[in-house]
Amino acid sequence: MTNNRVVFFDTTLRDGEQSPGCSMTTQEKLTMAHSLESLGVDIIEAGFAMASEGDFAAIATITQAIRKPRIASLARAKKEDIEMAARALQFAERARIHVFLAVSDLHLEYKLKIGRAEALDQAGESVRLARSLADDVEFSPEDATRADRDFLVEMVRIAVEAGATTINMPDTVGYSTPGEYGLMFREVRERVPAIEEKGVVLSSHCHDDLGLAVANSLAAIEAGARQVECTINGIGERAGNAALEEIAAALYVRGDRYGVNTGIKLESLYPTSQVLGQIITFKPSPNKAVVGDNAFAHESGIHQHGMLANPLCYEIMTPALVGVAKTNLVLGKHSGRAALRHRLEELGFSLTRDELQHVYYSFVALADRKKNIYDQDLIGLLTDNIRLRRHEPVSELD
Repeated sequence: MTNNRVVFFDTTLRDGEQSPGCSMTTQEKLTMAHSLESLGVDIIEAGFAMASEGDFAAIATITQAIRKPRIASLARAKKEDIEMAARALQFAERARIHVFLAVSDLHLEYKLKIGRAEALDQAGESVRLARSLADDVEFSPEDATRADRDFLVEMVRIAVEAGATTINMPDTVGYSTPGEYGLMFREVRERVPAIEEKGVVLSSHCHDDLGLAVANSLAAIEAGARQVECTINGIGERAGNAALEEIAAALYVRGDRYGVNTGIKLESLYPTSQVLGQIITFKPSPNKAVVGDNAFAHESGIHQHGMLANPLCYEIMTPALVGVAKTNLVLGKHSGRAALRHRLEELGFSLTRDELQHVYYSFVALADRKKNIYDQDLIGLLTDNIRLRRHEPVSELD
C-alpha cells in the first residue's frame, strides 16, 4: 500500500441527520455544506435522494453550490433508488452514487427476506446500473462486521467486477473491535486481488455503540483503508458515527504511527463544529474530544501548574491547531496558587507571596461553596490595598 492520502467522506448531512433532533432544512444543509467545503472534506454525502422530496432538493441544491468536494447520494440496491440518485446529482461537478445492500444473514433473512444468491445478483446488477449513470460508484455491504466472511468476500468481489470504484465495509451497528475490524480489511484485500489491480479504494464507516467508532476507523486506516466515513461532532444513528474531528486530529498528532496525510484544514475543526451546533441547536458534550468546551480546559492545580510551565505537560496539541482561541484555566476548588496568581495578574493585580497565600485560603473557601468562580468574585477577595495598587477606585469594585 503506497497511497498515503486518506480521503474524508463526510456524512453529516445524511447519516448524521438521521440522529434524533438533527434533521436539517435544505438551507441549513447548504450552510453546513459550505462549512464542510471550507474544512477540506473530499466527499460530502448530501442525502438519500429516494428518502424524500426534501432530501432530493437538498442534494440538487448542494450540487449547484458546492464545487470542490465530490457530492454523493445514498441509494438502496434498487433501480428506482439509483436512478433517483443520478437525477439529484445531475448538476454535480463530480458525482458519486453510493449503493448499499445488506450482507449479513441476519439482515438478509429478517429485513430483506432474500437469500444469498439473490443478494449477490442484486449487488452486481445495482453497481452496473449505477456505473452506467456515474463514473464514481461506491458500494457498501451493510452490516459487514457481522457477516459470514466468505460471503462478504464474494459480494465485494462481485461489486468490484461490476465497476465499483470504492468499497466501504461498514460496522453498521458498532459491533466490532479494532483488532477484528482491521483484520477484516486485510483479509478482504488479500482475497480480492482485483481491489489492488483496479485501484479500488477501501473505506471504513463506523458507529459508536461500544464507543469504538474512532478506534475502529483508525484500525481500518492502518489496515489499508484510504477513505474514512465520519460526521462532525460524531452525530448519527443511535450512539453516533465516528467523529471527523477526532480522526483528523489523531492522524495529525500521531503522524509518527499512521504516516498518512489528509486535506482537512485542522484550524477549521472547531468553527465547523460550532456551525453544526447552531444548526441542530445543541453542542457536543463538554468533555467531547477536540471540540468540547472542556477539551482545552484545566482545573486541577497540578495540571494548571504544569500548563503554565509548559503547555506540552498536559496538552498533546495546541488549541490554535483546531481553531480554539486559547487554553482555559478554570478556577475551582481543585485549582492551585499558580493558576490563581496567573488569573489575577491577567486582571492587573500583582500580589506578594503573603498576599497570595491569604487570598488563596479565601478563594478555596469560596470555591467549596460556589461551582462557578467569576472575575468579580476574585476581585472581591482582594484587600483594599491590593485593589488600589491597580489604580482603580475602591468604590467601583465593592
